[in-house]
Amino acid sequence: MIGLISGTSIDGIDVAAADLHAEEDAVVLTPLGELDVPYPEPLREALLAALPPNPCTAGELTRLDTGVGQAFADAAARGAEELAGGTADLVASLGQTVFHWVEAGHVRGTLQLGQPAWIAERTGLPVLADLRARDVAAGGHGAPLASTLDQLWLRGLAQDTGRPVAALNLGGIANITVVADGEPAVAYDTGPANALLDLAAHRVTGRRSDVDGRLALGGSVRSDLLGRLLADPYFAAAPPKSTGKEHFNETYLDAALAGLAPVEPADLLATLTELTAVTVADQCVRHGVAIVIASGGGIRNPAVMTALARHLPSAVLKTSDDLGLPGAGKEAYLTALLGWLTWCGVPGSVPSATGARGPRLLGALVPGAGPLILPAPLGGTVTRLRVAEKAR
Repeated sequence: MIGLISGTSIDGIDVAAADLHAEEDAVVLTPLGELDVPYPEPLREALLAALPPNPCTAGELTRLDTGVGQAFADAAARGAEELAGGTADLVASLGQTVFHWVEAGHVRGTLQLGQPAWIAERTGLPVLADLRARDVAAGGHGAPLASTLDQLWLRGLAQDTGRPVAALNLGGIANITVVADGEPAVAYDTGPANALLDLAAHRVTGRRSDVDGRLALGGSVRSDLLGRLLADPYFAAAPPKSTGKEHFNETYLDAALAGLAPVEPADLLATLTELTAVTVADQCVRHGVAIVIASGGGIRNPAVMTALARHLPSAVLKTSDDLGLPGAGKEAYLTALLGWLTWCGVPGSVPSATGARGPRLLGALVPGAGPLILPAPLGGTVTRLRVAEKAR
């Protein structure tokens, strides 16, 4: 399986190749490798320009859907050739989210760009795409789909620990999955991670991000700004819930800064880092989490990780690499897993996490160069995931 995704930070395309097979009630995932494929700069700039609160036309969306599809197609071809020995059974693509339509705490729709026909045409492989829509149609948030991997992967750790454990993804938006022995998994977006940090860093330095958290580490938290940010009703809302750059964007930041005394660049980054750490830690404490396993681009930011550790004194903070799953490609491996589940006829959603009426088979399949021939549905249920070491 080849998994593809570009997160809300719009840094580029994460690609992972994985071998997946069933053993009794478990799925065994062997990571074969991952790639980080940058977007062509004009395409990245056009995507950023199309995000809320900016206006966007149907023509612009069409051009972006094609451009992202072509970029994903090239990334998939590289993944198959460089990571999977030149062959694969399926490409699964979570695409590029450009709008997540939330009203009164309910998701009405979600839009991921990256026309899968380009991937099928480029690779000759069948493609599974539009993975969030079915869960939304069933009353769910369509997110965070990381809960599917996390609840299977961490079930054994929660049993061994005797306390809840959490997977944390620090992308543009931060989300957690809480897994407790004998209880349904709970997962939701806690709030912004890199979305506001990258926006602020670009505003004050012209760079894409606060490299190594240097600005934040040299600043001080502005309590007046932090108080305004934490007053956002989203943080107090009960799960299931999801959010995105439709909410946490430039207009949001400007409104929080309005009327305050000027905020120094380093203090701005320090305060936004504190916002991420506080909102994540509050939710982990709420669930009594003993271990937090982090992944995503945010784990490369020492300021974020230091702040998280400070606010989680009673929990052990690890990364997914510590448990054998490469953190840089975890969401792409998730996508590969979602592809395998649908390919095998197994529902890929977790209703207790997304809020859907029930588990659903996810995605829409596009045939490759030949007829679409699915394997026989997998009998029984899948309740665990084991990450195996790649054979040398």
